[in-house]
Amino acid sequence: MAESMKIESVSPILSVDDLVKSIAFYRHPLGFDLAWSWGEPADIAAVCRDSVEITLTQRAGAKPVGTAHIYLGVSGIDDYYQTLVGAGVTIIVPLEDRPYGMRDFRIADLSGNELSIGQAIA
Repeated sequence: MAESMKIESVSPILSVDDLVKSIAFYRHPLGFDLAWSWGEPADIAAVCRDSVEITLTQRAGAKPVGTAHIYLGVSGIDDYYQTLVGAGVTIIVPLEDRPYGMRDFRIADLSGNELSIGQAIA
């Protein structure tokens, strides 16, 4: 194994029904910025926030739409949760302390991809 190799980041790729609407959802209310988009019209794009980048794709032959589930580790989870609730984001699993040491909740994007968002319990 190459011991000098270091994994620097991970960028999940989520298949979506409508790229334009999905970008808007990740930007507002989730608070991501558009990092890039490609194609005319665009069929793939990425949104970023802090050191996280999520790629969104609406391409023929892509993985089935809405089947992904990712977990985002965050800080300031209580304020973020209240912001999303206030913006009308559908909460699948409400914010609670879990026996596995995380305080987390789960939402779904417009295509049904699930995002669990959690913070380690101090």
